[in-house]
Amino acid sequence: MQTPFRSSAKTVLPEWIDFNGHLNMAYYSVLFDTSVDEAYEQIGFGPEYARTQGHTTYVAEFHICYVRELHEGDLVTATTQLVDYDEKRFHTYQELYHADGWLAATAEALTLHVDMSGPKVAPMPAAILARMKEILTAHNTLPKPARINRSIGIKRR
Repeated sequence: MQTPFRSSAKTVLPEWIDFNGHLNMAYYSVLFDTSVDEAYEQIGFGPEYARTQGHTTYVAEFHICYVRELHEGDLVTATTQLVDYDEKRFHTYQELYHADGWLAATAEALTLHVDMSGPKVAPMPAAILARMKEILTAHNTLPKPARINRSIGIKRR
């Protein structure tokens, strides 16, 4: 896996544009989600894993910071960095970049490993945990993202 993982290029579609003339906030989630799916395949998750193993992933929490507007036809890629994990959960950080190189948005997710028969949160198999360890070791060589672990609130003086 790349360090950090970089998705394939994606285009902002006309139907994603809101009445303000820029990308509607909901579609930033679509861009982040379809990008992380590419990384998940390299971890061992995805449709085949769900079908054959009866396990999948559910996002428990997702935060987006909108940095700069995107518009119809813009070409973007997303990076994904594994921040932490335990036997049942993992924390990822993503950055969405315009083809010209500027940062459009960031996102963080806390994702659960789920046994679909419950559904209930369940430990990841040893092979997935070993892959997570390998990826985290590589991603720990990256600088800590400046925008990670942000919270929402009105700061009072």
